[in-house]
Amino acid sequence: MIQHSIPANLAALSDIRQLVTLACQNARLSEEATYRLALAVDEIATNIITHGYEEQGLSGRIGVSIERTDQSLTVVLEDTGAAYDPRTQSLPTAEDLDRPLEDREIGGLGIFLALQGVDCFDYQRSNNVNRNIFGMNLA
Repeated sequence: MIQHSIPANLAALSDIRQLVTLACQNARLSEEATYRLALAVDEIATNIITHGYEEQGLSGRIGVSIERTDQSLTVVLEDTGAAYDPRTQSLPTAEDLDRPLEDREIGGLGIFLALQGVDCFDYQRSNNVNRNIFGMNLA
């Protein structure tokens, strides 16, 4: 398992993306699967930084753990920012997506894309730590 502790600021997003991309390449994920996983992790990491830390007047770090088995590649983001389960976000409907951009509600589309892009996603909160878990199948 690979573990890193990254400052929770927007400048660190490129470091997180590099870690995820390298792990995907080492696991021989397709370019499409790599893109989807990196996009999902990037979206949730951005939300952690922006909503979990900055908007709360907090600073901190994001733990990035990456584990590969024969069947899957798992990325876990851990933080001590405000609690938030992305699965509780109201996801856009097909009708919402068909509307012109100026008529759509702001927010939710990034989480929708993140959750739809990975093979599995889970959120856990324990001892004031948020855990966002992303999984991609290798088979």
